[in-house]
Amino acid sequence: MAKIKIEIKWALIFSLMTLAWIFIERIAGLHSENIDLHPYLTNIFAVPAIIVMVLALKDKKKNFYNGSMTYMQGLISGVILSTFIAILSPLTQWVIANVISPDFFKNMIDFTLDLGYYKTQAEAEAYFNYENYAKQSAIGAFVMGVITTAVAMILLQTKNKTKHV
Repeated sequence: MAKIKIEIKWALIFSLMTLAWIFIERIAGLHSENIDLHPYLTNIFAVPAIIVMVLALKDKKKNFYNGSMTYMQGLISGVILSTFIAILSPLTQWVIANVISPDFFKNMIDFTLDLGYYKTQAEAEAYFNYENYAKQSAIGAFVMGVITTAVAMILLQTKNKTKHV
């Protein structure tokens, strides 16, 4: 358990940050009167998501590997972190759908039907529902977490300081 304590801590931080982000979206009207802006502005979430992932990797490097972490050690840590975030995603989505923004799915269904994005109510409902979002968030969290880690570790890995002659 001590080996993955940092990843668990940061998965919880990531989930809380996600809830805070969604709350801000709701307050800003992106789930209601400004829903037309939602598809564009929600993608800004990538910025804090990347920041949290990098901070988690830095924490692991400093406090578990004593400031020296290889690319592979960081990648493994990031995969573990991404797995925990993915595991927490259905719960996070449940809180979003039932507590923070219970009208989001209904509003998105209405909005996309008005736009003609979906031809029928059933098509829109098949996409905008808790089950679909829970699956998407879990898979997306894992995939994007691993990609973020793979890129971030290029910069965060401890470079070999010995010179080759």
